[in-house]
Amino acid sequence: MSYNLHTVWIDFHSQPCYHLNGFIFFFIILLFNIIVPGEIIMSIDFILRLIGMVVFAVLGVIWGTSLGETANLNPTPQTFSVEQYAFTIGLVGALFGLILTPMITTRPVRALRTLLTHISAQSLFSAIMGLIVGLIIAALAAFPLSRLPDPFGNILPFVGVLVFGYIGVSVFMMRQADLFHTWKTLSGRGGAPDATTESPKSIAETRTILLDTSVIIDGRIADIAHTGFLPGSLLIPRFVLNELQYIADSPDNLRRQRGRRGLEVLSQLQKEPNIPVQISDIDVEGVREVDDKLVILARQLRCPILTNDYNLNRVAGLQGVSVLNVNDLANAVKSVLLPGEVLNLRIMQEGREAGQGIGYMDDGTMVVVENGREYMNMETVVVVTKVLQTAAGRMIFARPEDRSE
Repeated sequence: MSYNLHTVWIDFHSQPCYHLNGFIFFFIILLFNIIVPGEIIMSIDFILRLIGMVVFAVLGVIWGTSLGETANLNPTPQTFSVEQYAFTIGLVGALFGLILTPMITTRPVRALRTLLTHISAQSLFSAIMGLIVGLIIAALAAFPLSRLPDPFGNILPFVGVLVFGYIGVSVFMMRQADLFHTWKTLSGRGGAPDATTESPKSIAETRTILLDTSVIIDGRIADIAHTGFLPGSLLIPRFVLNELQYIADSPDNLRRQRGRRGLEVLSQLQKEPNIPVQISDIDVEGVREVDDKLVILARQLRCPILTNDYNLNRVAGLQGVSVLNVNDLANAVKSVLLPGEVLNLRIMQEGREAGQGIGYMDDGTMVVVENGREYMNMETVVVVTKVLQTAAGRMIFARPEDRSE
């Protein structure tokens, strides 16, 4: 600022006490030096603070002048002068304007922006339509309500606007899925509610699946998407991509390789013609953990999460979010074997117990063969004796066919 506090103070004292402009001007310069030391950031919030400070200071001076004139109609030695009343209340008004202006200007706007970024377009449209319908009903009911005797005729129309507006928004928000489904059905083939109005492709395109970091790094999602078993579009939030890039830049060699593999898988998914992939800048404010952001975002968008993370699976399930686990899918599509079935197996290595041999099926399932050590690096026919299902997958126990008979 080009003003000097010392100069202002001298000029202020060189004038009589009733020079109110000197008081106010000195106070504004003092607030500038206290609140904005050094560089002044000319943001919208700062400009509105200044405007609010000036407006409330002027209102305080006007009010203080009026109070001072009233108090000095019958003055006493203890009565303050008009200028002192105006100066004191003007300072209080400037201070209130400096503090309260953001609370009535920028902060409500920011809260509204945060709410609008978290709410889906379908919910926002439903709320607006419900408000319009509620206001129309309130307008129709306002005339008969205004004919009632006072004070009901003056109060009830306003109350009706609030009540019907709230009911309209609430009903449309709660039944938005049914309303949109009805609209799509009626806008189909001549308004006939036929189940064939929407093709399977259009139904699939309306579904969104959130991806987390673990399932991208795993890589099997690319093969699943190539087969066409994932209906809908894959949504990758920006914070998931940022975490993937952070892992790819890690100083740890293993983590760096995993991160780079995830980026390659993501590039492969974007080139896949069978399923659309979207990278969205949508974020969840006030939450730092990526898993928590995914759960909140899935609840807002009403879509499932595709993951390999066991903890995320459990947390999302507890909060009512649908989870698609690639490991569960892999276990579900493995071939089913029952005790007594015969299969050809190559013994690859020794087992933990004496005489055991270990082989692997085509889907990666481990088979422990009793007395299979003598068949190392050989293909042999084995008979399944037991199938054990664990959290990590299935384990099959067998023995060579010639020993089982």
